[in-house]
Amino acid sequence: MKKLKILIILITLKLSAFGQDKPNVLFIAIDDLNDYVNCMNGSLKVPTPNIDKLARQGILFTNAHCQAPICGPSRASIMTGLYPTTTGNYLQLKDVDIKKSNDASKEAIFMPDFFEKQGYKTMAVGKIYHNGDAANTFDEYGGKFAGYGPMPKKRMNYDPSKIEGKIGLTMTDWGAYPEHDSLMSDYQSAKWAVKKLKESHDTPFFLAVGFIRPHVPWYVPKKWFDKFPIDSIEIPPYNKKDFDDIPELGRRVANAPMMPTTEELIQSGEWKNVIQAYMACIAFVDAQVGKVLSALEESKYNNNTIVVLWSDHGYHLGEKNRFAKQALWERDTRTVLIFKDINTDGGKTCNKPVQLLDIYPTLLELSNLPTYDLAEGHSLANFIQGSDENWTHPALSFYGKGNVAVRDERFRLIQYEDGSLELYDLFTDPNEWLNLADKCDYQEIIKTLKQFIPTSWADNSIYSHYNFNEYFIEKSKMD
Repeated sequence: MKKLKILIILITLKLSAFGQDKPNVLFIAIDDLNDYVNCMNGSLKVPTPNIDKLARQGILFTNAHCQAPICGPSRASIMTGLYPTTTGNYLQLKDVDIKKSNDASKEAIFMPDFFEKQGYKTMAVGKIYHNGDAANTFDEYGGKFAGYGPMPKKRMNYDPSKIEGKIGLTMTDWGAYPEHDSLMSDYQSAKWAVKKLKESHDTPFFLAVGFIRPHVPWYVPKKWFDKFPIDSIEIPPYNKKDFDDIPELGRRVANAPMMPTTEELIQSGEWKNVIQAYMACIAFVDAQVGKVLSALEESKYNNNTIVVLWSDHGYHLGEKNRFAKQALWERDTRTVLIFKDINTDGGKTCNKPVQLLDIYPTLLELSNLPTYDLAEGHSLANFIQGSDENWTHPALSFYGKGNVAVRDERFRLIQYEDGSLELYDLFTDPNEWLNLADKCDYQEIIKTLKQFIPTSWADNSIYSHYNFNEYFIEKSKMD
């Protein structure tokens, strides 16, 4: 308690030097970024000097997980502070429908609205919610520019509408396009954010910057591809027999029939080209992040601005015979999460299981703001300030009603609605090739992890759905 009072005094003294009593917040979101980021310990490493620098200046959470492995519900959870099991927002949905699902979701306070109530000016650009800011929660919104584009007149390498057996639509494609960085939405979003950091603000601000790459299509200008010669490209670990011990419902839940499979890309010789394109997109977006962070460092706000950088979920790039998110395995839910506080030293790494849901209460505590009583996450302030004792919370991820993953420091338990299970030891089996759920030696671990699975599940929202996965189509008809 004494340390907390001293910290509050230090915060107050530091902020008073800038003529304000609250710190600013720079909130950076990156779409579909998995653990190939250099500072993470993924199977592949892409040079990301700007994200790495931020990690060295703050704390990197290496075991952070989303609450839903697809953009809409993941971002809805982050921005409302509520689990999908509370709101019913398990599947894809529009920004304007986030609070329509049930009474609990109606009571939620969007993160920017909460900061506005505390006297903050809120600004955003790019993809923050799934549709940018179609929910109209920020005081000022800079737009989405070309969105996921610009797009060439014809697809370059992949079009599911022309492939027999493919069901559903996807923007998945890859190649060097367009000619100049300035045509990319993320370039424009970075430019807008830099401009805002150069302006004078009379009140504390919450500035959200949402970058789209490496979301599909994997298009960036050729110079980014040139950084990764195709002969130097490595492919991630792949096991053809990976699905032999996965429950039938697990296969159905994870089915994304519009997406390419690893076997297809091996046959076509395109797997390395996809990895190259994904790496090029990561390098490109890291450069845009660098522009924003440099602008902050050069501004008068550098010493009184909290920074958080996160991605909404992970992504398979050939592991488990898939190029997709939309599943409950490690590669799909594990993501990047970095905090840089204004009153603590950097260079920390935390391996405890944490959640994107924890961002909301963490920012409030670091900003010395009132608590948000509805928040279902837990503040990470103790980790950021150097203490990790007494942390007993696993990370929970959901994909449809009844399907959940529980992640602690070592194990991942996946339970599907029919009771079928997967259990993986991530220390000895980081690729999740050996399902231990039926092994006698692991039943106590399963029992322990099951205790964290919610006993109450909200019905799936009528506004939250898929139109490509047969399992979810059937479920929506039953609902």
